[in-house]
Amino acid sequence: MAATILQIIPRLDTGGAELATLEISQALVKSGARALVASEGGRLSQAISEAGGELIAFPAATKSPLNLWTNGRALARLIAREGVDLIHARSRAPAWSALSAARASGIPFVTTYHGAYGIGVPLKNAYNSVMARGDLVIANSHFTADLIRARHGIGAERLRVVHRGVDLAAFDPADIQPKRVTALRKAWGVKDRARVVLHAARLTGWKGQREVIEAARQLSARGGLEDVVFVLAGDAQGREDYANELSAMIKGYDLADVVRLVGHCGDMAGAFAAAHIAVVASNEPEAFGRAAAEAQAMGCPVVATDLGAVRETVMAAPRVASEAATGWLVEAGDAAALARALGEALSLGKSARAAMSARARAHIAENFSLQRMRAGTLQVYDELLDAGLAAAFERAH
Repeated sequence: MAATILQIIPRLDTGGAELATLEISQALVKSGARALVASEGGRLSQAISEAGGELIAFPAATKSPLNLWTNGRALARLIAREGVDLIHARSRAPAWSALSAARASGIPFVTTYHGAYGIGVPLKNAYNSVMARGDLVIANSHFTADLIRARHGIGAERLRVVHRGVDLAAFDPADIQPKRVTALRKAWGVKDRARVVLHAARLTGWKGQREVIEAARQLSARGGLEDVVFVLAGDAQGREDYANELSAMIKGYDLADVVRLVGHCGDMAGAFAAAHIAVVASNEPEAFGRAAAEAQAMGCPVVATDLGAVRETVMAAPRVASEAATGWLVEAGDAAALARALGEALSLGKSARAAMSARARAHIAENFSLQRMRAGTLQVYDELLDAGLAAAFERAH
């Protein structure tokens, strides 16, 4: 009989954990398994249903201790009613409910450690520790795995690294119609011949927008940016004070013709196709960092800060020979270093940039594909269930 897998996540809006929930639901259905998702819903709800998954409305976003206990009992009833064979938690609060339900029901419990999770507040590490209590724990990068070992002391027998995956069909430069690029450049107010330096991240201080604007100022002061536009694409998500601060920086530096704040972009493949260089300027570690991987899949070289899992996805000198590089890594928070790397990236000749672009896509295709991520996750389930899910998925793919 086919396995029934229940994933639980607070909401299904856009984000790495949410997208992974959808992608694994799709893989489970292809493997012949039943894919259940307990969540309060969101933008990806319809996609779950269209993939053949089953969305179960559940108050998974609550953080109240009493409600978490109540949710655990409700999940145990759901497990019994639906014949759930394994529960996979992707967020801390619902993971506590899922843990108690799994133990009460005698089924395996899997977690994915999706983020770096701050530990500055007292008892925060204890709260986070539920993500390391799975029978098997998935880390989305080697950086995350090292963090889990350091914080929670779990050994290799329970820890599995399954990198986030890029959909190489969706992020394929050969499939991007010129009209998509034209529409984005028009929306951004970018002239036809201008080269775009793209920073794609929500507007929050740790994503490094201030450093990007300062780097643009330094490059502008040196001259030679007449054909370059910096595009900062991302939602403020309620941080209007920060968005206003960035606008004031741009105005104060007299960079209105050089730097654009363009809001949310719904076509990231098209955006990276429109870009000459992608920037990941985070000044705190990324647990994986989708933007760097997606940009490279589109053949767009990356200038990134030398933090977290980006070190795994961006190949840069001196760790690799210059002829193997797919981008540049610079010290976090150092706008001058960022400006120097961007200047070098913008000065690449046509043939050198084309070679780097080809290397970047090949690197992502070999090491960080969506197919690889799906198969790796199903293999984790198979370790606990012996259900043959990974093999069935490979046959169906």
